[in-house]
Amino acid sequence: MWTSDVSALAQSRRHFLREGSLGLGAVALAALSGGSTNAMAAAAQSLTPMFAPRAKHVIYLFMAGGPSQLELFDYKPALAKYSGQAPPESFVKGKRFAFLKGNETLLGPYRPFHQYGESGMWLSDLLPHHRKIVDEVCFVRSMATDVFNHGPAKIFMNTGSPQPGRPSMGSWVSYGLGSESAELPGFVVLQSGPRGPRSGALLWSSGFLPTTHQGVPFRSQGDPILNLSNPPGFDETRQRQFVDAVNQLNQQQLNVVGDPEIATRIAAYEMAYRMQSSAPELMDIRSETQATLDLYGAEPGEASFANNCLLARRLVERGVRFVQLYHTNWDQHGGAESLEKELPLRAQQVDQAAAALVLDLKQRGLLDDTLVIWGGEFGRTPVGELRKPTGRDHHIECYTVWMAGGGVKPGLVYGQTDELGFSVTENRVHVHDLQATILHLLGIDHKQLTFRFQGRDFRLTDVHGEVVHGILA
Repeated sequence: MWTSDVSALAQSRRHFLREGSLGLGAVALAALSGGSTNAMAAAAQSLTPMFAPRAKHVIYLFMAGGPSQLELFDYKPALAKYSGQAPPESFVKGKRFAFLKGNETLLGPYRPFHQYGESGMWLSDLLPHHRKIVDEVCFVRSMATDVFNHGPAKIFMNTGSPQPGRPSMGSWVSYGLGSESAELPGFVVLQSGPRGPRSGALLWSSGFLPTTHQGVPFRSQGDPILNLSNPPGFDETRQRQFVDAVNQLNQQQLNVVGDPEIATRIAAYEMAYRMQSSAPELMDIRSETQATLDLYGAEPGEASFANNCLLARRLVERGVRFVQLYHTNWDQHGGAESLEKELPLRAQQVDQAAAALVLDLKQRGLLDDTLVIWGGEFGRTPVGELRKPTGRDHHIECYTVWMAGGGVKPGLVYGQTDELGFSVTENRVHVHDLQATILHLLGIDHKQLTFRFQGRDFRLTDVHGEVVHGILA
């Protein structure tokens, strides 16, 4: 069992790295005192999974705001047929919504659907590039969550709790498996869209886990992290001397107070020093072939979802364990947030690059051990809001995510919803089930990956979650 219970794991590597008075500090001291030149890198080495993993890396494409499954993935002819009519009371009784008043009518899908691929997946014409990957992807139509407001729902999807302060999924993965890269963080965040996602850094926080496991936001332009480059006239030799001096001071303080966060600071300085040479090469996508740039629709020097998808592939190639991309403004209630006008823009911004990522990973032999996930914090209602033009409210009862690679069955449609799209009728997948399944594919038992905090053992899935074996290859 992976836990911070001292009696259970007094001799474990995890306990040694996290709780021991030497831990990362000793590794840093060895590097500073002329020990192995790879001593600091040892702190970032991979840890052994609990069982054979299907995936080694995760790329999570998070569509912040709640994309409409009814205009993208979940084809409902009956919804079009009865559009404008009041929904049957049995379909809405007991359901919770964010803004609906109770007198709304059914709203048919704005876009036409057709079937594609050998799987016969129904797909909206908003996603023409997705037609190329329908047989590589598992579409989970029966997702459900508990939270219908954006900020808490995003936190819930990412941390397993709607309350802020818990570690994010990427942090749990970093904590459980370590990193394959000594040059880059184990958990990287990339953002695109007109603004950042609601709840911001809470979505990639390490919570009560050691801060070395928190997500590191990279910028798409210039230095990936502010102030990463040396100032003019400050060469590599002087930088090395500066880092060594700061680390020696931190080590002295660590020896006195034993605070593990000081060890984290030492490791952070060393990581930043190594990133000064590795990160610029990573971020320079001009080294990619024109054919690859065209595949993604990426343009060097631009800040875009397309560039971020290409960077995500480059990150996992270099050993980054968990990469999360946020693309915002999927919240189409109607009015100024027009479903008819805004949703096509969002879809156009992500369609080509998301499909290209799956195709590119496959042709490079990376898809087998890289799990790609696409989805938001919840879905949208089958009834329209009373705005002009009409849009859709938040819907927690059912929505769609898709997954590809990393041990997931390709060309599968998993789960079903009722004829109008109000509720799941087959193979419901709760947020905690999705989290448990992601950890399982990485070789982690979600019930065993725990951390003791304030007198109890916490885990990503809290006391819930079951692995969705029906989608495993």
